[in-house]
Amino acid sequence: MQSELNGVVEPVDEGLPLRSLFLFGLQHVLVMAASPITAVFLVSKALGFSDEVTVSLISATFFVCGLGSMLQSFGPKGFGARLPFVMVPGGAPIAIFLAIAQQTDIQTAVGAVIVTALFYFLALPVFRRLLRYFPPIVVGTMLLLVSVNLVRIYGVTITGKPGSEGFAAPVEVGLALITMILTVAAARVFSGTLQRLAVMLGLVGGALVALAIGHMDLSGVFTGPVIAVPQLFPFGMPKFDLVAAIPLIVFSIISMAEATGQTIATAEIVGRRGDAHAIVPSTIRGDALMSLVGGLFGTSLIITSGENVGIVRATGVKSRYVTAMAGAILVLIALFAPIGRMATALPEAVVGGTAVIVFSIIGVIGIDLLRRVDLREHGPMFTLAAALSMGLLPILVPGVYSQFPQWTQMILGNGLAAGTITAVVVNAIFSHWGQAGRSEIAAAPLQSTTQGASE
Repeated sequence: MQSELNGVVEPVDEGLPLRSLFLFGLQHVLVMAASPITAVFLVSKALGFSDEVTVSLISATFFVCGLGSMLQSFGPKGFGARLPFVMVPGGAPIAIFLAIAQQTDIQTAVGAVIVTALFYFLALPVFRRLLRYFPPIVVGTMLLLVSVNLVRIYGVTITGKPGSEGFAAPVEVGLALITMILTVAAARVFSGTLQRLAVMLGLVGGALVALAIGHMDLSGVFTGPVIAVPQLFPFGMPKFDLVAAIPLIVFSIISMAEATGQTIATAEIVGRRGDAHAIVPSTIRGDALMSLVGGLFGTSLIITSGENVGIVRATGVKSRYVTAMAGAILVLIALFAPIGRMATALPEAVVGGTAVIVFSIIGVIGIDLLRRVDLREHGPMFTLAAALSMGLLPILVPGVYSQFPQWTQMILGNGLAAGTITAVVVNAIFSHWGQAGRSEIAAAPLQSTTQGASE
């Protein structure tokens, strides 16, 4: 149901024709599809799962991501932000989930996901009081670090791991570059709907080039079962070990901070009226509920994705019904196995090229927020410098804290966590002590910068 204010429908609540909803929703799906597929393949390969279990997990992951995307888009009963969000299994939670499973067993890892989902609900009332510590200087820095980190992670899907056979193969790098060029070309050449579909057109164009040069195999798309039904407790009953769950619980605090930045940034992009901070708890409750559901289906944490923030900015399509449609498409993919196999057939280099340009747009959003802060003043200048120092170091120099105690690596070794915490602390110090470098913009709630934002 569309909400109206003074007889005017907000862009985020705008209804679109079914054809447009499907095309724009499909674009979101194509951009985020690599995340659940990569997550499942990583866990399955590391833990030696059978093909049957792997297919079941892919189905379950798409299913929960689809339900979560619809939940965040519609926001019933305060679960979900009523913003154009897509949900995915995050990269960091997958790595932690895998580490727990390897140190204990898969049932304990699943139990850790369920415990962490419940922790979200317990921690939220306390976290809400901390939202004032996330002004533009903090959120802008966080989005910039998210962008750099995601580009680094997905850049590896283009080149492969350093030292591996075929590392940085020209054909792989070339496909990624062609995909990015086609995306920019579509945004420049086309107008209207086609211009808004530039990201999808670039992805499809890159896939067609890969197919033409024999670098994309579709032979397995229509082999195997047609219907894939997600299974509850695919590994048996979970085991609950609070100590084993601590790494995921620590990450959940970081995730809430990341959800804060994504919610505020997206609310600004779509021109949502009112206090953007007030929406944050709804986003986090949605993350908590879908992580709980994901645990029941054997997945890791399912969280709100920063990937679609770049899509919303790049396309200018602000309707939350688009991501609701994306959620419905994801559910269909989960149930119709050939579609899922088609998604897995997309070359990693093409998906990586699309991801890199979309994630770079997230960095542009962060820069736009930082542009509103007077960085000539000492407070904002040192806040940004300190946060980038702590955030970029572990991203650009992996293993820099490898000789530190394991518990400190969880924070210091995570560039997003280290940078965000540093930004919050340094900004609070300058603001609280009232130094000459204090900036009213840097210390003010982000809502003051979002009112009247251009579409």
